[in-house]
Amino acid sequence: MTVESLFPRLEALLPSVQKPIQYVGGELNSVSKEWDTVSVRWALMYPDAYEVGLPNQGVQILYEVLNERDHILAERTYSVWPDMEQIMRDNAIPQFTLDSHRPVKAFDVFGLSFSTELGYTNMLTALDLAGIPLHAVDRTDEDPIVLAGGHAAFNPEPIADFIDAAVLGDGEEIVLAISEVIREWKDEGRPGGRDEVLLRLAKSGGVYIPKFFTVEYLADGRIQRVTPNRQGVPFRTAKHTVMDLDAWPYPKKPLVPLAETVHERFSVEIFRGCTRGCRFCQAGMITRPVRERSITTIGDMVDNGLKQTGFEEVGLLSLSSADHSEIADVAKGLGDRYEGSNVSLSLPSTRVDAFNITLANEFSRNGRRSGLTFAPEGGSDRMRKVINKMVTEEDLIRTVAAAYSHGWRQVKLYFMVGLPTETDEDVLAIATLAKRVIETGREVSGRRDIRCTVSIGGFVPKPHTPFQWASQLGAEETDARLSKLAAAIRSEKGYAKAIGFRYHDGKPGIIEGLLSRGDRRVGRVIEAVWRDGGRFDGWSEHFSYDRWLAATEKALADEPVDLAWYTTREREYAEVLPWDHLDSGLDRDWLWEDWQDSLEEDGAIEVEDCRWTPCFDCGVCPQMGTEIQTGPTGKKLLPLSVV
Repeated sequence: MTVESLFPRLEALLPSVQKPIQYVGGELNSVSKEWDTVSVRWALMYPDAYEVGLPNQGVQILYEVLNERDHILAERTYSVWPDMEQIMRDNAIPQFTLDSHRPVKAFDVFGLSFSTELGYTNMLTALDLAGIPLHAVDRTDEDPIVLAGGHAAFNPEPIADFIDAAVLGDGEEIVLAISEVIREWKDEGRPGGRDEVLLRLAKSGGVYIPKFFTVEYLADGRIQRVTPNRQGVPFRTAKHTVMDLDAWPYPKKPLVPLAETVHERFSVEIFRGCTRGCRFCQAGMITRPVRERSITTIGDMVDNGLKQTGFEEVGLLSLSSADHSEIADVAKGLGDRYEGSNVSLSLPSTRVDAFNITLANEFSRNGRRSGLTFAPEGGSDRMRKVINKMVTEEDLIRTVAAAYSHGWRQVKLYFMVGLPTETDEDVLAIATLAKRVIETGREVSGRRDIRCTVSIGGFVPKPHTPFQWASQLGAEETDARLSKLAAAIRSEKGYAKAIGFRYHDGKPGIIEGLLSRGDRRVGRVIEAVWRDGGRFDGWSEHFSYDRWLAATEKALADEPVDLAWYTTREREYAEVLPWDHLDSGLDRDWLWEDWQDSLEEDGAIEVEDCRWTPCFDCGVCPQMGTEIQTGPTGKKLLPLSVV
């Protein structure tokens, strides 16, 4: 049965909301298929505003992968701003997709990609607006399967009450496998209803269905065990890893936004995964192993993407782009190809010890020399050893000296506050380092207009990392350290104006910590916050710490746990963690040993990058049937057609 577009009802209401263009759809390269010509239908959501959600690579890739199949249809939806939410409620307009303005409730799967836990309240708004029951147990065969993915889905327990399923890892292959299971079930006449299709997905071992697992607790609040409650459901759910990235050169037809977005560029992921082993970094740990795209595939993707979009900037993305084994050839080849054109290249993610001037000059050939960003993360050499960020102060000074001497005027340095074993001295070392950076820049350039921006984030312990057992620094202690650091930066007039200082207070980090390491009991908190008006919690102007605090106290009043229990408490090895039954491939004992290595009294033990050294037995490759894939391939970007 055809599902009609809601746009005729929506159009007349658009002039009364801010940025109505974001609800119109029809972007270049968007897809709108006939409803009745397909058998499986997906509504894909990045649970944030259009300007943040549209550039998201994960959603764009899945959108394309699904729509390339004749029997599958995929459309997109994003979070609506509060003014639009009110108008939709007043006029009984449900959550709709952008491509054909169809109601989300009509689709087979409602897939949400979470890169941050602070998007959970936006999911509840979308479910409620769509007319889909908030709680999975209340859904019928008429409701879509609510599926979570993305980095935050590696611990989906806080949202277990609201989702039907979760997938871990790369989505390209698993979304097609899920579609096939749904198609077969529908072709057979939907036997056993909703439970049967979920059971088929669970038995595959690649889709986690929370309601098929029972969580039991000890009297002190810790988890006793998590066990399947259905026959044939495996005890652990494994992550998915796409091994040959050259076989998946997506997006081939990137979406071009109608309204301004946070990234106005075409992005190519040049490799996936990271084995640097930074102990705080969830993204690096859960995306192992490293898999590089070949230089020829990168060149083809850049060429095709520019033709398909008209963008003038290309971002070469990965967790540490300069670590690609052929990055010098990639940079020179693309620099040669687009020299003299209006195309600029950027390398958004560069490590201090991977940066070199030759590389930087290749990326600024067409005259666009933006500031350079480096992430030392820790203020002192001791702190960087604790987190396994093997960059010394001298490495950083050498790097910025090279940059300033070659014409750069602005450098941005990113640090974290609240790391394990951190002291006030470690944090104050950031100010000393920033002053030394300015000093060095003035000396090598002979100029006074040298700038350095210090940007600070609060450390949040994440699942599937060596720091998953660590205590989190409280909001007040975080703010106190930031205050001392700000005073130290401002203390010398000769540097105060040259050093910019940006930071977030400790409160959002505590809530992120609650959500990232929480269990199913935290779902009550999320729902209470949402019912109290919580929306867009990732945006500082919408976030309310007091609202989260009040909801936590009320929702957990009858439990032996509270906000501090989830955040500022250190865990022991024997404790069952909420995500232990979800398999990222990382060996739990290896993670624990790495955590202990970071705490060594004589100084933290550093772990090399296993791309270039013998294996450290993290467990991923043998357990997942994968391997590290790096070049060089020996190929060049040929045939070279200069633009």
